[in-house]
Order: sequence, then structure tokens, then C-alpha cells
Amino acid sequence: MGLNSLDGIGRWLIFTGIVLVVLGLVIVLFSRLGFFRLPGDIVIARRNFVLYIPIVSSIVLSLILTVILNLIFRRR
Repeated sequence: MGLNSLDGIGRWLIFTGIVLVVLGLVIVLFSRLGFFRLPGDIVIARRNFVLYIPIVSSIVLSLILTVILNLIFRRR
């Protein structure tokens, strides 16, 4: 392994870390705003079991990401 391959791995790890931090901040922000508890999301709670199916949250998140990615890629 040469120095160039280690440099590439280092940059990849830094980029991955930044993406994970941003993703974590977005999840915390959305949960504080009540995003993951929209009407239409299914919650089944039993004594020792909770099943959460975020149907509406997934649709809204998909629409938002679609708009953002279309705006980014149309500029190229």
C-alpha cells in the first residue's frame, strides 16, 4: 500500500463521517419537529412490543428528497 491509497481511504473516511453527522442532525431535527409522528403512520403497541411503520413520513421524505435531487442534477 502506497501513500496515495492511504490518502484516498482517509478522504473517504472523512467524507463518510461528515455525511453521518449531517444525517444524524437531520434525524434529530425532524424528530423534534414531530416529523416521524405524522397522521397515517402506523403504531402498534402491545405490552412488550412496539411496531412503528412510518408510511406517510416515508412518502413526505421521498418527495422532499426527489425535489432536492432534481434541483441539484438539473443545474449540471
